[in-house]
Amino acid sequence: MIDWEPLILTFKLATITTALLLLIAIPLAYKLAYSTSKLKPFIEALVSMPIVLPPTVIGFYLLVVFSPSSTFGNWLNQSVGLRLIFSFEGLVVASIIYSLPFMVHPIQSGFSNISTSLSEASYVLGKSKIRTLFYVLLPNIKTSILTGIVLSFAHTIGEFGVVLMIGGNIPGKTKVASIAIYDEVESLNYATANTYSLILFAITFSILVIVYLINGGYLKPLNK
Repeated sequence: MIDWEPLILTFKLATITTALLLLIAIPLAYKLAYSTSKLKPFIEALVSMPIVLPPTVIGFYLLVVFSPSSTFGNWLNQSVGLRLIFSFEGLVVASIIYSLPFMVHPIQSGFSNISTSLSEASYVLGKSKIRTLFYVLLPNIKTSILTGIVLSFAHTIGEFGVVLMIGGNIPGKTKVASIAIYDEVESLNYATANTYSLILFAITFSILVIVYLINGGYLKPLNK
């Protein structure tokens, strides 16, 4: 019989990670889209690193930084009472870092493609930058935001290397679906591994199809 706990934990992780990423990515993407700073290429490179780096590299450095034996990890443990290694909280932090470009890039692209006349007109009418952001810019990049949300959610569901190195394999705490699949394959329980895989495949495929339908204009009522 399939154990639903890894799947529940996976979608819990993906939901929390995506929500926090949205809060982080909107101001970051806004700054990157309109910044003329010489540091912009370096910040963009840092944001994009999880796309090109092997997950094990990211997981290793996060393991080193968050370890209680490190200065930062010890400070978190002693001052904040937060232990990120082999904990669900650690999975969330690692997932935010690993999925950051999948949220930032679509939203940054959305901001960059908006005509500057919209924000200029808003400023002429006396609206502040914050009000312009929330009432003018964000409503005009709804599909970009949706794309970022879906890509981040789907990418978090498929994580393996990073979550294994940071969280280990603790049932009910850090054992997500991708790790459960690995365990079942190692135990030669291919039927159970196939069930986990099919569930993840069906859900992520359905989510991506919906996004392409919306972005392609096939589901026009949802795009109003």
